[in-house]
Amino acid sequence: MNTHVPADGPTDIRLIDAPASPLIGAADLAESLAEYGDLPRPAPHTQAELAALIGLLARPKARVETVTVGHSRDPASRAAAEAFTAAWQARGGTVLAVVDWPESAASWLRPAKRLTAEQPDAWVIAAAPLGFAQLARRLRHSTDWDPARTVAFAALQDSRLPALTGPDTLHGLRGASTGGGTWEVNHRWVTARPPAAADG
Repeated sequence: MNTHVPADGPTDIRLIDAPASPLIGAADLAESLAEYGDLPRPAPHTQAELAALIGLLARPKARVETVTVGHSRDPASRAAAEAFTAAWQARGGTVLAVVDWPESAASWLRPAKRLTAEQPDAWVIAAAPLGFAQLARRLRHSTDWDPARTVAFAALQDSRLPALTGPDTLHGLRGASTGGGTWEVNHRWVTARPPAAADG
């Protein structure tokens, strides 16, 4: 941490290089929205989407038993989180915590800490993109959250999201699309994959 010490002694020490905030500033946010357009509100999830999301967690090599679920407070995200929680528990999985957050907050530190208070095998996110962009930046800055251990509903399948958060903030995040396919964030890109072909 750099300080300034006046010539006549250390009586007036002040910070000159305070840590930068991890949040998207108002000016940067306005510029991004002007460039990329408004991000859409989450739509109701589909059964195919829910099945694909569970499929990402239930792969044999994944070894996921415990999850923490996070969601924004809009009705579609809340319903998706509730549907996932019920389905995961019906499979015998454990939900350690369910955390929600508003679309705007002063620092995002409280929901970030709550989301990472436990040590889940994975995180599951149902959220509106803009609020999650802010939360993700706080998570990466202030906690041990790992996007590569996180899966999300289709509302976050938007190439503008990594542009807002920065290219490495969401690297490794995976999710399900409304039609039952999957997607993954690779630095600044979002790559989609179609649903697996049905046998027979």
